[in-house]
Amino acid sequence: MDIAAVLRELEALGDPSSAAGMARFGITPAHTFGVRLPALRALARRLGRDHELALALWEQDNREARILASMVAVPDRVTEAQMEAWAAAFDYWEICDQVVMNLFRRTRFAVTKAHAWSERDETFVKRAGFVLMAQLAAGRGRADEATLRAFLPVIAREARDDREMVKKAVNWALRQIGKRTLALHRAAIATAEAILAEGTAAGRWIARDALRELRSEAVRARLNERAGS
Repeated sequence: MDIAAVLRELEALGDPSSAAGMARFGITPAHTFGVRLPALRALARRLGRDHELALALWEQDNREARILASMVAVPDRVTEAQMEAWAAAFDYWEICDQVVMNLFRRTRFAVTKAHAWSERDETFVKRAGFVLMAQLAAGRGRADEATLRAFLPVIAREARDDREMVKKAVNWALRQIGKRTLALHRAAIATAEAILAEGTAAGRWIARDALRELRSEAVRARLNERAGS
């Protein structure tokens, strides 16, 4: 299917009322047809992996086209330059999270970018760094324990950032790392306690929320069961 045909299908799948509702959840693209994510995933499965199509879709500056691009791109063909260019265009949380979850976490640059982007000032580039950490802890093709442990000092360092879209991603990464293994659970709790002791407003929220989940019986039971299997 060529780019024109894909765009026609996306428009046909659109729902203007859905587009209006998205704004209430902070999904604020400049251009959207209002297609729901399950429909985009179904279309991506039909299209299969097609890197040239993905690059063409990204150039459309449209919510659905860009999310679909992240679903059909070929991870092994993604370059660092492509990741930087796409990340620079992130301007709301959904496109950031979808591109990271669908594509960036699968690339050979995922760990490098998680560290590098955590130091960036741009809100959604920085968020992408921590969403990468969360996905490397919990998603398919997960990173090893040493890689995840190395993210914890980064999380502690950046827990002072009080921007909503950043602190939620920092918290997400901390919780996901802490739910990976018993050893990482202990390390994540220690990191959260250190963040809490530092006393910043953002840090208190990040740490308290993470500790609430990590200290829950449900998380402890899952980790003990995993360790015993």
